[in-house]
Amino acid sequence: MKQTFTKAERLSSRKFIELLFGSKQFFFQYPFKILYHEIEMKNQFPVQLLVSVSKRNFKNAVDRNRIKRLVREAYRKNKEIIYQKRKDQPKLLLLGLIYTGKTIPEYAEIEQKIILILHRLNELNGKAAG
Repeated sequence: MKQTFTKAERLSSRKFIELLFGSKQFFFQYPFKILYHEIEMKNQFPVQLLVSVSKRNFKNAVDRNRIKRLVREAYRKNKEIIYQKRKDQPKLLLLGLIYTGKTIPEYAEIEQKIILILHRLNELNGKAAG
């Protein structure tokens, strides 16, 4: 599988973003709040991702952008964890990662948390299907 993160994998549809934030499906994995919502729709990619960093905690745009870059990179390198289970399903997973920490993290810390999040989403997906 290619380790890319294309425009089609980004959650940018206003309608889908409203659906995601309107859904009450979420959990916390410090320093992230993870929102997720499944919709019946076949897509080229089984997951669309939105990354958000609070302006309240990070006043400088360069800091917010750095964190978002780190999160996207960690997701890009580890997305096969969730893609393996979801590739044959006719559902699209809308995924929102909201960074709630107060400090700029190291890449290794973010990658470790992203891997935990993806495994937890697989477990939740298994319970919903089973």
